[in-house]
Amino acid sequence: QVQLVESGGGSVQAGGSLRLSCAASGYTYSGNCVGWFRQGPGKGREGVAAIYTGGGRTDYADSVRGRFTISQDNAKNTVYLQMNSLKPEDTAMYYCAAKPGCAGSWFRFWEYNYWGQGTQVTVSS
Repeated sequence: QVQLVESGGGSVQAGGSLRLSCAASGYTYSGNCVGWFRQGPGKGREGVAAIYTGGGRTDYADSVRGRFTISQDNAKNTVYLQMNSLKPEDTAMYYCAAKPGCAGSWFRFWEYNYWGQGTQVTVSS
């Protein structure tokens, strides 16, 4: 049974940092596409960052580029999202997701097979 478990969310003030983790069980990240998505209050789900774990290539939404960093630890079968210079508009439920390969757009959430339960990030001004 595949499980993705996010952790690391919380409440911070604007300008602060958080690191989210997404640990997988029953599934090997290596060679697959892992993405972080978020859904804010009254908003749709949007892609934030993604990584091809087979080679380390990454992609980011323009809204987070330069502030967020996605990385992998294959030994721990875990993908991380380091979030710096957080803004109130980053407030959302954050989800990690995985799919085989990274063909096409990496932010089409409907193409991802496996999802975590989400972790809440709240940024106050």
